[in-house]
Amino acid sequence: MKWRGRRGSSNIEDRRRMGGGGRQLSLVGVLLVLGVGYFFGVDVTPLLQGTGVGVQEQVDTEITPADERAGQFVSVTLADTEEVWAKLFREQVGQTYQPVTLVLFKGVTQSPCGGASGATGPFYCPGDKKAYLDTSFFTTMETRLGAGGDFAAAYVIAHEVAHHVQNELGVLGQANRVRAQSTEADANAISVRIELQADCFSGIWAREAQAQFGSIERGDIAEALNAARQIGDDTLQKNAGRVPQPHTFTHGTSEQRERWFARGYETGDMRACDTFSAARL
Repeated sequence: MKWRGRRGSSNIEDRRRMGGGGRQLSLVGVLLVLGVGYFFGVDVTPLLQGTGVGVQEQVDTEITPADERAGQFVSVTLADTEEVWAKLFREQVGQTYQPVTLVLFKGVTQSPCGGASGATGPFYCPGDKKAYLDTSFFTTMETRLGAGGDFAAAYVIAHEVAHHVQNELGVLGQANRVRAQSTEADANAISVRIELQADCFSGIWAREAQAQFGSIERGDIAEALNAARQIGDDTLQKNAGRVPQPHTFTHGTSEQRERWFARGYETGDMRACDTFSAARL
């Protein structure tokens, strides 16, 4: 992905110098406890109470050169999403796109949706219309999930921005209202449709990023598809030593996530991402 030396976004809230103290639950521990739900847009903090995850104190945190590079990468990628979605909103839905604010943090921080930590993974909070990201998650993706590469990281950012797109369109609020009145199994099924639509929107972003900026290099789309495959609910549950249980899925299978990203990339049409009307996911 060609990103160095390009325009960055001003919609970054950098909290990394005020990292949270306290013991952190490891990613493996989260997988063992939850199986799914720690990745992409799910606040699992209420389920982690008593495990030591949470803000206990604020301490000064060193920003390393790697942190600086990661921050620059996020800023450039976020700027790309702003230009892409401004164009798509104007052309496809006749609306003005209001960009998301992305919060960078190290360790733990707070949001209106609950605590954010390296264990919860990146997520979007409709309460303040902000996405939350600890860039150390990129390392987790590469070393523990087998989803390395800069475009795999860009996919993470694009997916969280896609949740903001859903929120701006009114889709996320409506879906969450229905979820709140549903059984657990039905709520999980709705969550899957939310997440797969975000994957599809991420594919649209990738297509437009290539068209507008020529930023995609050979192998980038394969990195994104691999990332989508590695964080499917069935794969995560298998890697946690569990038998996959479809009724507990909240994000979709590896095959579904990969296919919906590809659908967005191939069509470039937001209407093609209507997972809520799809008879087959």
